Amino acid sequence: MPSSSPVHVPVMLEQIVEWIEPRRGAVLVDCTLGGGGHTRALAERVGDEGLIIALERDPKAIDAAESNLAGLPVKLVHTDFRELPEVLEQLNIESIDGAVMDLGLSSDQLEDSQRGFSFSSKGPLDLRFDPTCGEPARRLVNRLSAEHLADLIYAYGEERHSRRIARAIVRRRREKPIETAGELAELVRSCLPRGGARQRIDPATRTFQALRIAVNDELKSLEIVLRRGPECLKPDARLAVISFHSLEDGRVKESFRDDPRWTNLTRTPIRPSPEEVERNPRARSAKLRVAGRTRL
Repeated sequence: MPSSSPVHVPVMLEQIVEWIEPRRGAVLVDCTLGGGGHTRALAERVGDEGLIIALERDPKAIDAAESNLAGLPVKLVHTDFRELPEVLEQLNIESIDGAVMDLGLSSDQLEDSQRGFSFSSKGPLDLRFDPTCGEPARRLVNRLSAEHLADLIYAYGEERHSRRIARAIVRRRREKPIETAGELAELVRSCLPRGGARQRIDPATRTFQALRIAVNDELKSLEIVLRRGPECLKPDARLAVISFHSLEDGRVKESFRDDPRWTNLTRTPIRPSPEEVERNPRARSAKLRVAGRTRL
């Protein structure tokens, strides 16, 4: 059984605190609770007079946070962050003083062998944030046509070898269904050219990214919250978003640049320091963008 103790290290924590400027008594939203690192830091700064509303799709993260964040001014809500306006309405909160989104996986999810987020996992290839909703990734890889799989892996993973991977998946599943993350990762590695000793990421990374985005409808959720979010923030309140690949970052950049309700405060994304990347390698691809709510 995976441990319930937190192993997640929050990415770019100092920068988040600096940009959000949490003051005592503020009401803030952490749209992606995850391991609770950003939530804890914000809660400690707003004090008992304030409130952090932490949204999360993963019920295990909610369960862990109930004990890990006990005693702090935090309201946990099991929901997709696209539902932010509805959450605030239910809590009788008209507007908030700021919000944070960390779009990456938490280390706790990667450590859970039953979720399939880790390439070496012998558990089921699931990849859903909320295992009670939607279709697990193993069903997608075992039922979609080669053409559909290739399109999905290319569109959501930006994988230029998508058709080769899709054909290999279809050949393999004729012999035996693909059930685990480890099986899929090894299959993808076996049909891609080797990148040499300096290859920075596992060859299976883009394929797993594509499947995870598909089963969780991640990009649609991001587009919705970026469209609906400004109406939830007070004038001059800030939204800080940490993304980990170009599909996310591009949508955030476009929204902050083109939506007149945002004032773009970071013309170029802020990157983690070399020291942070050395301490926490998962921060390597992180990009932070921040926008303020305009006074329309």
